[in-house]
Amino acid sequence: MSLNVISLGCRLNLSESEQLRAMLPQDDDLVVINSCAVTAEAVRQTRQAIRRARRDHPDARLLVTGCAAEVEREAMAAMPEVDGLVANAVKLDPRSWNVAAIAPMPDQTRHTRAFIAVQNGCDHACTFCVIPQGRGSSRSLSVDQVLQQVDHFMQRGAAEVVLTGVDLTSWGDDLPGAPRLGALVAAILVAFPRLERLRLSSVDGVEIDPLLLDLIAGEQRLLPYLHLSLQHGNDLILKRMKRRHLRGDAFKLVAELKARRPDLAVGADLIAGFPTEGAAAHTDNLSIIAELSVVHGHVFPYSRRPGTPAALMPQVDGLTIKARAAELRAAVAAQRAPWLAAHLGQPLSVLAERDGTGHAPSFARVQLPPGTPAGTIVTVTPTRIIEGLLA
Repeated sequence: MSLNVISLGCRLNLSESEQLRAMLPQDDDLVVINSCAVTAEAVRQTRQAIRRARRDHPDARLLVTGCAAEVEREAMAAMPEVDGLVANAVKLDPRSWNVAAIAPMPDQTRHTRAFIAVQNGCDHACTFCVIPQGRGSSRSLSVDQVLQQVDHFMQRGAAEVVLTGVDLTSWGDDLPGAPRLGALVAAILVAFPRLERLRLSSVDGVEIDPLLLDLIAGEQRLLPYLHLSLQHGNDLILKRMKRRHLRGDAFKLVAELKARRPDLAVGADLIAGFPTEGAAAHTDNLSIIAELSVVHGHVFPYSRRPGTPAALMPQVDGLTIKARAAELRAAVAAQRAPWLAAHLGQPLSVLAERDGTGHAPSFARVQLPPGTPAGTIVTVTPTRIIEGLLA
């Protein structure tokens, strides 16, 4: 008998899955599916994972938690493979699993980076999104709680800390005095001068406070990779999405940061085929990739989610959505190729992962020499590109 935790979806789920592994008894014949519901495809993959887990562990107790356990509660509960659901909001409460002890923080021995979920939930109402239904309202860890977690992971050799959240840049809104994310980042950097690498997951550019802007621009330990929750490059579509920024806001932010930190790499989340998206709007979506030099792209074909306002809008047909998503990915690849080539011949500080690769500060992926110990930071000067990896 053994515990199996299967994580789908975002980095926040990955962080929470590590906490579940640390909290639950290792000798339980238990499978936990930490599910995702951000798109219809994510729900399909969750169903696949459930069926596969049942085939692999026919006698285990199989429980489902995560966003799909909220958004698709009745459908998940009706699956014959599923023995029960654990509400997403209480999945890190030991009492939800009949565990008596208070959950310890995870060792994360299977990862070389420490993912710390400093924020959860979302108070916004983007018209395409079901995550507030699955995660609830925004809530933040206190500065002291975050510092305790950073200290825990650093004592266990973590060389890089990644701050994650559903809406990371809303961190602090619910805390006394409503501190901003820049204050948390500054507190971590001051408290841990030995921490060499601090990274942010996806951020909402309109929520970046002045201190955080200065830190991204000038603090070398805050790694030069900015992943924007951009979603689209057309102003009318952004308004219909109920986003709080416009195309020009993204240009202004990236231009200011790159003027102060030229090595900054930009990533973005982009949705293809949002309802009412015509050819001109799609062209705007394509063009923003080149204009912002987006080299890390997460492209999502629009997925109609029941209960969202966007589901009631005029829909784009599936074949068009698929074709537009492919064009967006090709546009990102066209930006990424020369950006990767610019790394050649340059010494890079690379954090070694367990699969023989690692990431440079810009998040470029690097093939490492055989035998490089996982968790170490090594200097590599790449001379070629092999299947998208610097080597």
